[in-house]
Amino acid sequence: MKSDAVHRVLETELIDARRRRGGVPEVLDIGGGSGVWAVPLAVSGCSVTVVDPSPNALAALRRRADEAGVSERVVAVQGDTDALRGVGPEGGADLVLGHGLLEYVDDVSDSVRGLGAAVAPGGSVSVLVANRYAAVLARALTGRVSEALRLFNAPDGRLDRRAGETVRRRFDTDSLRGVLGEAGLDVELLQGQGVISDLVPGSLLEGSSANGDALRELELVAAAHPPLRDVATRLHALARVPADHTVQ
Repeated sequence: MKSDAVHRVLETELIDARRRRGGVPEVLDIGGGSGVWAVPLAVSGCSVTVVDPSPNALAALRRRADEAGVSERVVAVQGDTDALRGVGPEGGADLVLGHGLLEYVDDVSDSVRGLGAAVAPGGSVSVLVANRYAAVLARALTGRVSEALRLFNAPDGRLDRRAGETVRRRFDTDSLRGVLGEAGLDVELLQGQGVISDLVPGSLLEGSSANGDALRELELVAAAHPPLRDVATRLHALARVPADHTVQ
């Protein structure tokens, strides 16, 4: 797997899952599409079930898994969060991914409860969402200041469809922590992805491996530190299902 802050957290989580289970970690990837996360996890030794409504995305997932030699570790299921109870491993998954999911679902609270209900006691949910404040800054920095102001003032962190928006909402750290907590999940970590690296033009790093290395290190240390974390392109949360608690 890659070495950014999100991947490092998931690697640590899966090491703990191997200790708890004493075998192959079970991962459930909701909205995992073509397997950007699922296939590397399968390569690392996990058993991964991907649930996605798009047959085309699942076909791409199967091709990617075949090419990586892990097709036996990847199960593709067409469906959405409503289908979770019928597809997860018995007793729940060690890790449930909801990456790029909550921005598009009809009911955020219901979807988060579904993610939590699919986790085995002591397991975790990993959620990756678009950050509303990063979207504001991105528009302001490209001269779309009026649009940035409208987006800043929008309660759900999105513009209307006339502005070409496809997402239904964006999050900030408080709103993300809130929806997870309301579902009975314990938020253990809230960090950023794309804190610095998404702001630095690639042309500035050409010909300098030292600058590239320094940027990767800066990205890692900035990921968990506000206020830098709070303007990252994406926000990542890892939330635990307590061993003695039922998700609401």
